[in-house]
Amino acid sequence: MAILELPSSARPVEEVSLKYGVIVYPGFQALDVFGPLDALNSLSLVYPMQLSIIAETLDPISTQPPGSLSNPRADFYQSIVPNHTFETGPPLDVSIVPGGIGNRIASNVETAIDYVRKVYPTLRYLITVCTGSRLVAEAGILDGRRATTNKRAWATTIAYRPEVEWVPHARWVVDGNIWSSSGVSAGIDVIFAFMAMEYGEEVAAMIANFLEYERHLDSKWDPFSQLYNL
Repeated sequence: MAILELPSSARPVEEVSLKYGVIVYPGFQALDVFGPLDALNSLSLVYPMQLSIIAETLDPISTQPPGSLSNPRADFYQSIVPNHTFETGPPLDVSIVPGGIGNRIASNVETAIDYVRKVYPTLRYLITVCTGSRLVAEAGILDGRRATTNKRAWATTIAYRPEVEWVPHARWVVDGNIWSSSGVSAGIDVIFAFMAMEYGEEVAAMIANFLEYERHLDSKWDPFSQLYNL
């Protein structure tokens, strides 16, 4: 017996995105990656999906912030093991770009930005979580587009690329085939919103109920923009 079964309203396999890739770099934010991925893990119970973890090398990538950004008194980090590099990444339908303290050091994400710039024209969709929008913005892809990002890091993030039409009050923003989301936990809401669009609302609801997650359905819901006086 199947753990989950597709509702009759679900879009057929041949019409939906199946090949996903997530970009990681030292100091990525764990929930930015694993929040969306856990929802997609569950979705893969009913669709034949493929996942690529893509980084500069195949070495394990830690959530530990690099250099002086790390707490020298702490030893509390997790690692993820890439299965592709920026040079060998396979064709994708969807790329997910997470944020994290690690992208505050330019040299730490230069190759990731180059990869985003290279791969974007081949994608069906690009999804950013938190300050992952900074990498996409620096790649020049968001120029003239609407996007949002982490509200606590708002001023520093938008300063990297003023050519973007940054939206200060939004849980997530959709402009063309680019979906950007606010801080950290917003990545879960944006992936469910994307799931509803791409696979069907009943599919998104089924996966949310499977995870016992209460979705934010309004993309304009954003108490954090008020908290940080944006």
